[in-house]
Amino acid sequence: MEIFGVSMPAMLSQLLLGLVNGSFYAILSLGLAVIFGLLNVINFAHGALFMLGALITWMAMNYFGVNYWVMLIAAPLLVGVFGVVLERLLLRWIYKLDHLYGLLLTLGLTMVIEGVFRSIYGVSGLGYDTPELLEGATNLGFMILPNYRAWVVVASIVVCIATWYVIEKTKLGAYLRAGTENPRLVEAFGVNVPVMITLTYAFGAALAAFAGVLAAPVYQVTPLMGQNLIIVVFAVVVIGGMGSIMGSILTGLGLGVIEGFTKVFYPEASSTVVFVIMAIVLLIRPAGLFGKEK
Repeated sequence: MEIFGVSMPAMLSQLLLGLVNGSFYAILSLGLAVIFGLLNVINFAHGALFMLGALITWMAMNYFGVNYWVMLIAAPLLVGVFGVVLERLLLRWIYKLDHLYGLLLTLGLTMVIEGVFRSIYGVSGLGYDTPELLEGATNLGFMILPNYRAWVVVASIVVCIATWYVIEKTKLGAYLRAGTENPRLVEAFGVNVPVMITLTYAFGAALAAFAGVLAAPVYQVTPLMGQNLIIVVFAVVVIGGMGSIMGSILTGLGLGVIEGFTKVFYPEASSTVVFVIMAIVLLIRPAGLFGKEK
């Protein structure tokens, strides 16, 4: 069976490969949505934090022999601590200012972080082996699916759903949302709002690092690996709705699949289809597909 001259196995293959890219879009846009939705900061440094997760893992594996599974937890924790330092030293001073200040500050941080590691490692890709447990591939009949790519999809979806549940369905999530809207009221219940805000940014940074660890065996590790990806992720967040947790997850996965199908039918447009969709959505619904109209 063929659709527009493309066989069904090829279509299904692109669907699964699109889900891999969509998984990275989803988890990165989720971190952006958490930071913007709860802290009201446009965090352009997210791509640099994504890169740090991958590069820290590469350094730990090559210099100290630490395995992938340890770094899958350790790298997000380390980058989360770095996020605490950034929030306490810099970001805390701009929360009440216009969004432009946050964007410019985090853009500057990105250039500094990337510049430091580029001066050390250059811009060529660094080798990163697939974990032994996830080597090989599975024959699905219509395609050979690398086991590691299947793991990326499953791990990303599990983390995304767990994050959504905590923020939207738990008491902790209610405190987080209330703390950004009415901090004095939340403090009356004995909650330390400044610490809660700091930990929220750290969690968003840890999500970016987690995505970086997952991405390292798929993409080459380089100090600039977050640059192109973060532009697409910002488009995902805008389409889904700034600050919408579930919107970021569903939009990220969906756009990854659309991008994959575009490579089948019109490869030249695969790198721009996300931005075309963003323009259309903004014309029809400026708040995004899942955003709240003001």
